[in-house]
Amino acid sequence: MLKNLLSQVGAYFFLLSKTLKKPQKASIFGKLFMREIYDLGVNSFGLVLFTSTFVGAVVAIQMFNNFNASSFPIPNSFIGYATKVVLILEFAPTIISVILAGKVGSYIASSIGTMRVTEQIDALDIMGVNSPNFLILPKVLASVIFNPLLIAISIVFGIWGGYLAGTATGSWSKADYITGIQMYMPQHFIWYAFFKTAVFAFLIATIPAYFGYNVKGGSLEVGRASTQAVVWTIVAIIIMNLILTQMFLS
Repeated sequence: MLKNLLSQVGAYFFLLSKTLKKPQKASIFGKLFMREIYDLGVNSFGLVLFTSTFVGAVVAIQMFNNFNASSFPIPNSFIGYATKVVLILEFAPTIISVILAGKVGSYIASSIGTMRVTEQIDALDIMGVNSPNFLILPKVLASVIFNPLLIAISIVFGIWGGYLAGTATGSWSKADYITGIQMYMPQHFIWYAFFKTAVFAFLIATIPAYFGYNVKGGSLEVGRASTQAVVWTIVAIIIMNLILTQMFLS
């Protein structure tokens, strides 16, 4: 099993070495890049907004319950501050990236896998086209560039979700919540969140692409590869989250 894992990791990095090269034709690459921006990023707006709003509401309510259950009084203004920090450090970058791994990752693996089993990739190789660069690089750049924007929107809507939760339940005042949001937070928290998001975006684009590119068989194998891609992408995100947290916040 270990030998197979190391072989897979080596094949993954070998594929990356062919992917991360200068595009052969900039005009064609630009069109592919804009298409991937729409397919991978813009199409995920609705899911990100919906999830972020409710996650923010849940986080705010949990903070309120925990603060009130403590043995010493904590001002309600800290609900807004705690919600903001939790969303920026962990929930928005990690949870949304895991969700995108399921949505975007399965799409990437299945689309490239379908091209593999229908021999479209073989046709590109025969014509002298660097198929990994042609198919995967636009997806990688689109994800790395656009996913931080999705996370920024996720943070904003998550904080708004906490505000709506307070308005709906009446558990804390609007003024207290806004005061908490305006409290000072170390600036490197924000840079850490976006750096982590970019790393996750790279994993979301490349790992499913690897599984799709190396599909062997027919349509049944494409489905299996898509499932494997999502699972391993989520595993990689969780492991990388631990590594980055230890590196930058310890």
